[in-house]
Amino acid sequence: MQLSSPAGVIQIVNEPTYSLSSADNVRCYPLELQLAGGAQSSSIHGVLLDDEPVAVISNGGGASGVHQHSAVFKDGLLYLAVGDRVVCLSLEPVRMIWSLKVDSATCFGIHFDEKHSAFISHGELEIARFSAAGEILWSESGADIFSERCALHPQFVEAMDFNGQIYRFRYEDGLPASP
Repeated sequence: MQLSSPAGVIQIVNEPTYSLSSADNVRCYPLELQLAGGAQSSSIHGVLLDDEPVAVISNGGGASGVHQHSAVFKDGLLYLAVGDRVVCLSLEPVRMIWSLKVDSATCFGIHFDEKHSAFISHGELEIARFSAAGEILWSESGADIFSERCALHPQFVEAMDFNGQIYRFRYEDGLPASP
């Protein structure tokens, strides 16, 4: 996954064989973050800036892969889905601003709606809106896992669960929205 930023081209990569604090890794990241608290890591994502490794983040929870909704770059900060969390990183200088657990299992992706200034996490068990400061504003679940699509519409967030049931959440408060 690649994103453009004033700092340069940001690339997010899967690093499944990366071992924190090891000299035997293919790449060496100046910033290593372990969010799993000593538990087994299920997701390890690297952040490169103009092809230079800058940070690697390891976390537990359900495994998250790298795809078009793995990260959002907004107002000079990178918001990255890793395991069950969203991590907010500054790239100049490179440092973690905050880490927020957004789902009980896995965060599949992050979306941003300009009109509502809304960060939305598409989790396996919850759809949540979080703030740029790292706070959950609302979180809603469904009858089954949200393993299907998640899309932002002008008036609502739409998610589909494993059984094909569609849910629509209002940006303001997460309550059910009319189509």
